[in-house]
Amino acid sequence: MPARKKIIALIPARGGSKGLPGKNIKNFAGKPLIAYTIESAKKSKLVSKVVVSTDAKDIAAVAKKYGAEVIDRPKNLATDIAPVSGAVLHSLNWLKEQGETFNLLVLLQPTSPLRTSQDIDDALKTFVKSKGDSLVSVSPVDHSPYRMFKIEKYLKPLFGQKYLKARKQDPPKVYRPNGAIYVLPATTFYKHRKFYVGRVVPYIMPLEKSIDIDSLRDFLFAELLFKQASRT
Repeated sequence: MPARKKIIALIPARGGSKGLPGKNIKNFAGKPLIAYTIESAKKSKLVSKVVVSTDAKDIAAVAKKYGAEVIDRPKNLATDIAPVSGAVLHSLNWLKEQGETFNLLVLLQPTSPLRTSQDIDDALKTFVKSKGDSLVSVSPVDHSPYRMFKIEKYLKPLFGQKYLKARKQDPPKVYRPNGAIYVLPATTFYKHRKFYVGRVVPYIMPLEKSIDIDSLRDFLFAELLFKQASRT
């Protein structure tokens, strides 16, 4: 990493969740779920400031307990259909009014508790060394779309017969965003107001660290993986 940059880690955590109510502060292996993301961000050797954007008082209380600064998110930016970019823009503008600006923005969703401080720092270093415009964490897919079908009355291969006849290792390697880490310059976010911008640099994470919790099934599986990893 060249001359130290001011880097903000922003954690968006609204109160409403239909898939798993109260998930952001649900007890996960002994701590509220959001605590793991806050602690990882605070342990980062590169992050300058850790902020939680939330509309919920109970989330705000937990975030403050674990050492994050809290920005109150307006209710209109915390609905089911409100994009997270609106909450990010609100937080950056609020901080700017307080005289704080940042070179890099790292978005860390609280639903990725298996992401570590080392992942955050490695992703930042990867981005800074690259010639990319933004960075998104990804993981390999466990079922290749090249071997998938759509139904048009009968099963029809998505990519034709070619890959159905190929060996399992022959189709191109495919990755999916895992929701754990997004990095881009703050000025780039201000300009485009999105996280996939221009030349998107991948930060590859293994499947076992890439669960994005959206349901009780995700929660229980992630907790099991976390407990197993803690024993080793």
